[in-house]
Amino acid sequence: MIPLAAVILTKNEEHQIAACIESVAWADQVVVFDSYSDDRTGEVARGMGAMVMQHPFHDYGQQRDAALKAVEAEWILFVDADERVTPELAAEIRQVIARDDIDGWWIPRHNYIFGAIVPHAGWYPDYQMRLLRRVKARYDPTREVHELVILDGEQGYLKNVFIHYNYDTLRHFMAKQEKYTDYDARILFDQGVRPKPQNYFLQPLRQFKWRYFELTGYKAGWRGFLLSVLMAYYNLSMYLRLRRLWQEVGA
Repeated sequence: MIPLAAVILTKNEEHQIAACIESVAWADQVVVFDSYSDDRTGEVARGMGAMVMQHPFHDYGQQRDAALKAVEAEWILFVDADERVTPELAAEIRQVIARDDIDGWWIPRHNYIFGAIVPHAGWYPDYQMRLLRRVKARYDPTREVHELVILDGEQGYLKNVFIHYNYDTLRHFMAKQEKYTDYDARILFDQGVRPKPQNYFLQPLRQFKWRYFELTGYKAGWRGFLLSVLMAYYNLSMYLRLRRLWQEVGA
């Protein structure tokens, strides 16, 4: 069994898969775990020496869980196609996988949003548990997005970062948040949470205050202000969608 495999989940990522693979070429194996792309993702990946496996996509948690079962390595490093592993992070990963006391590692991320790194308003350290001792990890099957690792062991935190080319444009940001808002509203609905009149005002206000002031979004200039406003708006949108869900069932 190889010590470490870098696994990249893909669906039509031909425009950025090459740069991602280059950033993990130091791993013992690079696996592109593809959801039947209909562009050149697989062709580009194979041309760069990566192994390509295909698996139908249901949700992110199940996809990562399927990769854990399919890729035979002691350690799995999950990397998204829009993420890059820095040389410093690569060196740190090589060091920590030699330890036997930690089975899962959280990795911080620098997020590029609208063309620049945003280290404020809640976008850093943005820890992701992505380095896993394969036999000790699985994913919560109830989490369709913002997937959650269930780890049968100890966890630790790395110092060096992923670089995440997150949102290039406002349209890209809004499209992603629309999906998350629907999902979050559904979770609240399934939990039996009913929106109260004050939620439509107080919760977005609290979201803005939290991101802009408490998480120092003001230090990120116009990007920090815009992101704080947008996240407040999507908090409002979540409660409006939650109201519609209750209306649809006549309650």
